[in-house]
Amino acid sequence: MDYKARIIYLRKVLNKYNYEYYVLNNSSVTDAEYDSLMQELMALEKEHPELFDKTSPSQRVGGFVASEFNKITHSSMMLSLSNAFSADDLRDFDRRVRSVIKKERVDYVVELKIDGLAISLMYVDGTLSYAATRGDGEVGEDVTSNIVTIKSIPLNVPADVSFEVRGEVFMPKKSWEELNALREETGEALFANPRNAAAGSIRQLDSKIAASRKLDAFWYFLVDPLSLNIETHFAALKYLRELGFKVNDKIKLCRGIEEVITYITGITEQRHDFPYEIDGIVVKVNDITTYDELGYTAKTPRWATAYKFPPEEVETVLEDIFFTVGRTGKITPNAALAPVFVAGSKIQNATLHNAAFIKERDLKIGDHVFIRKAGDIIPEVLRPLKEKRKGTEKDFVMIEKCPVCLEPLTFKDPLHFCLNASCPARYEEGLIHFASRGAMDIEGLGERIVEILFSQKLITNIADIYELHTKREALLQIEGFGEKSVDNLLNAIEKSKEKSLEKLVFGLGIKELGAKTSKILAEKYMKLDALSNATEAELLTIRDIGPVAASSIVSYFSNEQNLALIAKLKAFGLNMNYLGPTKKDDTFFSGKTVVITGKFSSYSRDELTSLLEILGAKVAGSVSKKTSLVVAGEEAGSKLTKAQELNIDILNEEQLLKLITEA
Repeated sequence: MDYKARIIYLRKVLNKYNYEYYVLNNSSVTDAEYDSLMQELMALEKEHPELFDKTSPSQRVGGFVASEFNKITHSSMMLSLSNAFSADDLRDFDRRVRSVIKKERVDYVVELKIDGLAISLMYVDGTLSYAATRGDGEVGEDVTSNIVTIKSIPLNVPADVSFEVRGEVFMPKKSWEELNALREETGEALFANPRNAAAGSIRQLDSKIAASRKLDAFWYFLVDPLSLNIETHFAALKYLRELGFKVNDKIKLCRGIEEVITYITGITEQRHDFPYEIDGIVVKVNDITTYDELGYTAKTPRWATAYKFPPEEVETVLEDIFFTVGRTGKITPNAALAPVFVAGSKIQNATLHNAAFIKERDLKIGDHVFIRKAGDIIPEVLRPLKEKRKGTEKDFVMIEKCPVCLEPLTFKDPLHFCLNASCPARYEEGLIHFASRGAMDIEGLGERIVEILFSQKLITNIADIYELHTKREALLQIEGFGEKSVDNLLNAIEKSKEKSLEKLVFGLGIKELGAKTSKILAEKYMKLDALSNATEAELLTIRDIGPVAASSIVSYFSNEQNLALIAKLKAFGLNMNYLGPTKKDDTFFSGKTVVITGKFSSYSRDELTSLLEILGAKVAGSVSKKTSLVVAGEEAGSKLTKAQELNIDILNEEQLLKLITEA
């Protein structure tokens, strides 16, 4: 047999079948036939390693494990888009475009804004060279080993050309639901939405994990199409299709802005019917030759904009109000709703925050209510439909006793608390909090698993978590627990011992201490022993520590039970020292009070907060006369307006990044 010829043939035919199945949705072979050819190829490649090719379809199964992601500088900036929220905003965008290029009518290409992770692919002489994330727009991360596992992405194109193409990697809704069901079974934290799942999958160091996540991608932008003699965006998308890229079939060429608005109206009504999440509609000028004339802002092109959907309000019935007990003893009323789909997912419950919230909105059990997802994520009850009341609705009555331990509640306006330190609900919530991502981040010890282990008395307090390795046989008896899931859990528990001090302090659940304050204390005292010996007077000299928090800290470390717990954790080998970076006191930000507002492409808000605090800033939540400067990203709102009114210095993202780099 001519092994080389056979390998080349198998690669070619398998790439063809991949294209048919994953791009055209029309396979010409059975799964069994495909699998047989793939197994033959993998066997031949193993026998002849000298014929290895990184673009072989066999490489799509993953298997590469990276120690970190290398940095890649983009050939041109990957920019964000300006936003439009109404038809009038779109007409204003159109007027600006027409005023620059001096045309009475402009043709636009309208595309679905896929809710995923922006990726850039570079092809050299028709072969995929690398794939990079957006990063800060200028420099991204090399995620090629994960991108090649997505079977709809061509590793080679039928043309000897070099080019860059950009698009969105996403997780289909079905894949997201299947992944979350699996993670729930193993007690892992669930992905809040498909976008988070896709981003988390692409940033896995082990490409086998990415390969298992059933990701997909749409491609929507050919960089520098004029070099290929392509002068319109619509023609560029057609060219990408011809090269084998998956281009969304809902793209439409519209003659003028009114046709755009009509099309968007129709898409808005269908938005939840697609098998993938979308978070808006992108509108681009079709004539690429006008792009340079239209120009760019520091962050966005002036030839494109993104229309954002208004929050969707849905009617349902408030069937009941039930109460939960938090780790601090806080009692939260929650709405039990008649199940209804909102923004693409089924909603049955929503928090009602506190008794005052319910009374302010005049909510009654049995009311028809409007609900929505705040930011398309968190369900919230907006208002009752009083005109639909029949007289059978029931007034809300706040409970007087804890729903779990039945101890009387204490009212601290506007909240109610169970102050029984032995309340089982508080213990259980405390365990969930300790293992949560913001605290000790013990993967596999999610809320559902904690509930199971707590109900079976395998863990009743924090220290018990670190004795679970002695109860391995008991864990294996739990339904759904296998050898692998138990070993993964025990390994995650062992790994959590290495967490920095601030994670432990936050995880202990000391009243009045959030993640931010825990970090401030960890940076100040460096060791848990030093913090445990702090006095109230000393604590009050620390920024963000007030009398209530200082008293709570001293009270916690004066309690014999708490000290006994800490002693146990020390004996188990948990780290008791601060491992993070120490603050700088000689930077531009040192001593300044900074407010962050808007959205940023380079960092999340939490990452920016941490970074600025390391550089010596105090990050505040609201603008006042004491504010030194405001960092304003996209969609900055009232905080930016107030800063302008008070004549406070304002930094955009580009200016901020420059100062951070220089610090």
